[in-house]
Amino acid sequence: MAIAPQAVDRTAERRAAAPRKPRPKRGEGQWALGYREPLNKNEQLKKDDDALNVRARIENIYAKRGFDSIDPSDLRGRFRWWGLYTQRKPGIDGGRTATLEPEELDDEYFMLRVRIDGGQLTVAQLRAIADVSSTYGRDSADITDRQNIQLHWIRIEDVPAIWERLESVGLQTQEACGDCPRVIIASPVAGIAADEIIDPTPAVEEIARRYIGSPEFSNLPRKYKTALTGHPNHDVAPEINDIAFVGVEHPEHGPGFDVWVGGGLSTNPMLAERLGTWVPREEVAEVWWAVTSVFRDYGYRRLRHRARIKFLMADWGPEKFRQVVEDEYLKRKLVDGPAPAIPAVPGDHVGVHRQRDGKFFLGLAPVAGRVSGTLLGKFADVVEAHGSDRVRTTPHQKLLVLDVEEDRVESAVAALADLGLHARPSAWRRNTMACTGIEYCKLAIVETKQRAHDLIDELERRIPELDVPVTVNINGCPNSCARIQVADIGLKGQIVLDSDGNQVEGYQVHLGGGLGLDAGFGRKLRGLKVTSAELPDYIERVVRHYLDQREPQERFAQWVTRAPQEALA
Repeated sequence: MAIAPQAVDRTAERRAAAPRKPRPKRGEGQWALGYREPLNKNEQLKKDDDALNVRARIENIYAKRGFDSIDPSDLRGRFRWWGLYTQRKPGIDGGRTATLEPEELDDEYFMLRVRIDGGQLTVAQLRAIADVSSTYGRDSADITDRQNIQLHWIRIEDVPAIWERLESVGLQTQEACGDCPRVIIASPVAGIAADEIIDPTPAVEEIARRYIGSPEFSNLPRKYKTALTGHPNHDVAPEINDIAFVGVEHPEHGPGFDVWVGGGLSTNPMLAERLGTWVPREEVAEVWWAVTSVFRDYGYRRLRHRARIKFLMADWGPEKFRQVVEDEYLKRKLVDGPAPAIPAVPGDHVGVHRQRDGKFFLGLAPVAGRVSGTLLGKFADVVEAHGSDRVRTTPHQKLLVLDVEEDRVESAVAALADLGLHARPSAWRRNTMACTGIEYCKLAIVETKQRAHDLIDELERRIPELDVPVTVNINGCPNSCARIQVADIGLKGQIVLDSDGNQVEGYQVHLGGGLGLDAGFGRKLRGLKVTSAELPDYIERVVRHYLDQREPQERFAQWVTRAPQEALA
């Protein structure tokens, strides 16, 4: 009997011959495209309850029942919308940062961020912050590079009293953190600088009044950073903000603002791009609303690390972004505008400068923003004694005193120097910044503030003749809160091996980053990692090579692009 041939499975052949169907693109969680269901726990948390509502629970429950009563989703989520982060539990070394669960890193104390839009403070407000620091925060205080002041060692039981004290003088902590519009940074010399193109203060105030604390923008895909300046030296780092309004003179319409969108650093740094528009001051808040709405509705919510507006801008490009702003939100075309002139080096306003009204402002340099409640109180005394009621914080961790009469300038400079606040600092003190670091931050791997202090002292001794700005930015982790990629010398904290093979605190080095004419990200030298102990030697070596090899007027970042590898190592 004949045997039938064995059946052959032709499935694989048929699949190969058939045209491939394109794989559907995975949704990015964009609300405008119908993705309304939360795609991660952070989005679920925000959908479950508007984070602004947590204030009532803090006041009525947690402050009365203590730390152990706090719901974890509030503690590590919604508290941020009111400026509160748990700080790092003491004694946990940097090598364990990424290996422990959040509850293992949490201390029962908080960092509290005081929101200071535009960096503008009165003496009464300064005293209130000093009082809170001294009474509730173990005298801690740091000026951030976003014009805020951060306090530490805050107990949940004391938060309502702190809010009452701050709000009595017009300060707040609302939306100082969280997936919402963070503090609006603005030129610290807004309204007073003799060479200002346009004063952004009315626009800052309108944005804050209309939108900060509004449920309209209390659930954005990620944090959202705004900067405004009308000063020609671009003193708010507009290149690395989510949205920036930069003063420019239109040949037909006069002073207004150029709009930049999509800047940011962290582990995927990008520079903001111009939309090519000119916006008058009275329309800034409306354009801010439209751009922020685009981010809310089209921003990527699926993955946290891709949720910043810079990723949307990178995919769309400025032309499409502007078109969506105009067609879907503003319902009108924006005026085309010129690009502003780019400064060689962004300004920090340190020193003694004449105001447009003939008085003077004094720009002062604390060490890497580290101050204290006691120091702020004494600072307020000196300010008031010299006839001023206005103080500004800056995006470079500096302090300004406004409205000093000419005949009182030198007296004020001397009195402030006695407090350690120098209007004529060394180049090292003036140009060194540092993030919070392992002392308080749960993400940090290494020490930063004390490292900056010691480094400044050592470099002032070794190279006192430094006559040009060389920025040194020290960060405790890869997230770049201290802007390491846009520093002349950027130091990213990590655990490294010393010469004996031991794991110690150290830094990955980035060289030649900058803003202004040098806008770009630092050169990361392959394999170059420096231990904390080696840091002064390394920086001295590199800076001396620069001083020896530079061409006339050549900036450090320019030199780095042409310097041989051996001069940088």
